[in-house]
Amino acid sequence: MELRVDTGTLLAAWPDLQDPNFMHSVLLMCQHSDEGAHGFIVNRPANLVVRTLMPDHPALGKSDFPVYLGGPVGHDTMQFVHTLPTEIPGGYPLTDDIWMGGDLDALGKVLAADPVAAAASIRILIGYSGWGEGQLEGELQGGSWIPAPACTEAVFMDDADGAWRRVVRSIGPKGGGLENLPPDIRWN
Repeated sequence: MELRVDTGTLLAAWPDLQDPNFMHSVLLMCQHSDEGAHGFIVNRPANLVVRTLMPDHPALGKSDFPVYLGGPVGHDTMQFVHTLPTEIPGGYPLTDDIWMGGDLDALGKVLAADPVAAAASIRILIGYSGWGEGQLEGELQGGSWIPAPACTEAVFMDDADGAWRRVVRSIGPKGGGLENLPPDIRWN
């Protein structure tokens, strides 16, 4: 049986996954092939703002928009996902509603115009989550991840734990009660 995760699928960390990089994380899958896979954690604030990453950019260098930690790999890279392909052209569709990347000047204009509204449509990320050949398949088979359908609202929620719980509940009866389990049953 081949375990392949489609682009745009969400992966919720299994409740007992205690790796600090991924505990109670929600990942947005960008690509999964024979060579490996990559995606972004979308519910882990990085305690950074955009201006610290892009201080020389005319608009982004002034923005206090929050940045999220996309994963443990490549912290020297900035990516973003959004739901605004008309306002931020040049991106790549991950789902019908979620796009990756696009024009940085357009991103800066959207953030400057209304940063509060932008928070419901844009997630800026440093780093990413990556797997080598066969690694994600092994983790899926071993029960580290719960695949769930794309959910735009969960990707852009400002409540990290709430996003994880929402994604776990979205798998239906199979996920019954999982969102209430602690990472270690001894914590009960």
